Amino acid sequence: MTINEETTEAEYAEVRDTTEGPVYHVSGGDWDEVLGDAQHDDRMVINMGPQHPSTHGVLRLVLELEGETVTQLRAVVGYLHTGIEKSAEFRNWTQGVTFVTRADYLAPLSNEMAYCLAVEKLLGVKAPPRAEILRVLLLELNRITSHLVFIATGGMDLGATTAMTLGFREREEAMHLLEYLTGLRMNHAFIRPGGLAQDLPEDWAEKVLDFCKLMDKRLPLYDKMFTGQPIWRNRLKDVGVLPLDACLELGVTGPVLRAAGLPWDLRKTEPYSRYDELEFDIPTSTDADSWARYLLRLEEIHQSLRIMKQVAKMAEPGPVMVEDKKIAWPAQLSIGSDGMGNSLGHVKKIMGQSMESLIHHFKLVTEGFHVPPGQVYAPVESPRGEIGAHLVSDGGTRPLRVHLREPSFVNMQAMPAMAEGGLVADLVVVIASIDPVLGGVDR
Repeated sequence: MTINEETTEAEYAEVRDTTEGPVYHVSGGDWDEVLGDAQHDDRMVINMGPQHPSTHGVLRLVLELEGETVTQLRAVVGYLHTGIEKSAEFRNWTQGVTFVTRADYLAPLSNEMAYCLAVEKLLGVKAPPRAEILRVLLLELNRITSHLVFIATGGMDLGATTAMTLGFREREEAMHLLEYLTGLRMNHAFIRPGGLAQDLPEDWAEKVLDFCKLMDKRLPLYDKMFTGQPIWRNRLKDVGVLPLDACLELGVTGPVLRAAGLPWDLRKTEPYSRYDELEFDIPTSTDADSWARYLLRLEEIHQSLRIMKQVAKMAEPGPVMVEDKKIAWPAQLSIGSDGMGNSLGHVKKIMGQSMESLIHHFKLVTEGFHVPPGQVYAPVESPRGEIGAHLVSDGGTRPLRVHLREPSFVNMQAMPAMAEGGLVADLVVVIASIDPVLGGVDR
């Protein structure tokens, strides 16, 4: 090797031997010269994330590349770990809802639903019919908001800024409705063990139907802007293919599984909360690629609107919480004139009752109710797939163990199978098509 060659290598491609082979550190200089100096048979290892916008800021991908081709991919998670499950074990059963709702923060109501169904299994109770059908309404509205984020952020990852503006425009309408119905835009803690925190406003059905009418008017624009757009189609078609047998081996659920041809949706296969009384279809495809996942989620928005219209017409009057006062959290509160705290009339009502009633109210709020010992698993169909709550009770007022079977976490292990052999640019499409939410992955 000549002196010039030694100088060039030191300047542009410094070599460091590791147990995995030589690692080249490239910096500065003209890129063509750098490539010329780095001609070798070794692969290049780079980090994509965790501060990468397409990995949602908290997912690190260790990529092994040959040119622009991904030869190996490893996902590194844990950058958003919040200890939700362990924290829930140090609160009473009702307070646990406020923790699990923050896991998959784009589908908080699905988290709440799985957790509350598991608690109700342990208690041996069932929510009243009105509470069950209103739960369905909230879940489907939440499914729409989540799928709109998938379209918006997925488009933004690919440079389609119009997808971002359109998706969030419609999502804002849905979030306004969620806030009107539950009081909060996200992390609602509205689904409680035994029913709902409180009933919906009197004109909720009218508001829901107005929203459905607006969405029916705006959704055709998505077909014009994206489905019929050749660039969008070419970026997604035949990218991130994961056939049905691979989905089953990896435990993949949700739209990724249904896009591979299996119509597995817990709302149909294992109905809960009166889903068996509703008419809706489960869209599927056999293409098993990112394009099929996009089309499927868009159709699921239409089906969710179809369900919401039915709920608005079939919800009967009645209680939204179980009658058992040893379980029912005192939720029918009257807010003070300043919009904060309880009204004086509500305080007077509580204080004016018997001492036993006041003691019961105090113990139920501070200590919580006892749950019979045992362990259960309750799954529901979230926008990303099967989310299940595995709860263990020792008979006390707080869970002994809480664990969420989180679909984003399970589905992400399919990423290497979908991305290896493809280009780095297609890796962005793969991540978006899985639609992972890192709050659910790390918990």
